[in-house]
Amino acid sequence: MAESAEMIVASGLTKKFGPLTAVDNVDMSVGAGEVLGFLGPNGAGKTTTMRMVTGYLPITSGTATVCGYDVTTQPTEIKQKIGYLPEGAPLYGDMTAIALMDFVAGVRGLSGSDKRNKIDAAIEKLELGPVANRPIDTLSKGYKRRVGLAQAILHDPEVLILDEPTDGLDPNQKHQVRNLIRDMAADKAIIISTHILEEVEAVCTRAAIIAAGRIVFDGSPADLQAKSRRHNAVTIQVRPDLISVVQSECEAIPAVERVENGAAASSLLVIPRNGEPIIQLVSEIVRTKGLEVDEVFVERGNLDEVFHQLTLGVSGQS
Repeated sequence: MAESAEMIVASGLTKKFGPLTAVDNVDMSVGAGEVLGFLGPNGAGKTTTMRMVTGYLPITSGTATVCGYDVTTQPTEIKQKIGYLPEGAPLYGDMTAIALMDFVAGVRGLSGSDKRNKIDAAIEKLELGPVANRPIDTLSKGYKRRVGLAQAILHDPEVLILDEPTDGLDPNQKHQVRNLIRDMAADKAIIISTHILEEVEAVCTRAAIIAAGRIVFDGSPADLQAKSRRHNAVTIQVRPDLISVVQSECEAIPAVERVENGAAASSLLVIPRNGEPIIQLVSEIVRTKGLEVDEVFVERGNLDEVFHQLTLGVSGQS
């Protein structure tokens, strides 16, 4: 079997539940070294898509392959290649964390020193040592999520599919998990379903947005930011008594769509026409007119705004 750079490939992937089409003709591919942030409103089809790719749900039509294996006809082979963290991280609550690791390692066919080493490595990476011998039911939501992630990475899989991996984690734990994902990403294909848009900027190399079962965006985080009205906009911090003067001068720039008061009483947001860079023009105005401003900086774009634009009024079923 010839190896492909694309480790996850979905083509025309469709899932119907009776008359309801939950996932509608989705095409998607993820290669080694890529971290795909899979975004969408509740009920958009994210979880359903991921469950089909893992073989957890049967496909209504279309195809999906993982590391060259067909999800429908070679389910055992693809499960060997995948580490999967499901939504809610269902776990055996009466087991201790280390007992669960031992159980999963056995199911994965690990034994001897290799088994022990991989269990120890997973517990160390997720910092589960302090709770390793406690029943999972007694753990906090954050620790349960980390146990779920530990079992997903235990066998060092080539593909990771993680449904809300940082759900329930505190800021320090989120930072730790994001660093772990970045460290693992070099030779793996990773899909992360998330509602946290900052996660796309923090850890993802690509972003795909699904709404009503259809992909409405697939590109880099920078491409996503570029869709924002605020992309390349310039914020100017200025003394309140100079607001009107600076505003008048900036409105004269041909490339500016409009200037509006920012969130702070002493700031202006200068919005470019068609998203073109205007920082040099604004800086030139400030310098040549001798305007007294405290700070000038470029906005990269507002992901919340873009997400809202792409999914507004669209509903589906997860």
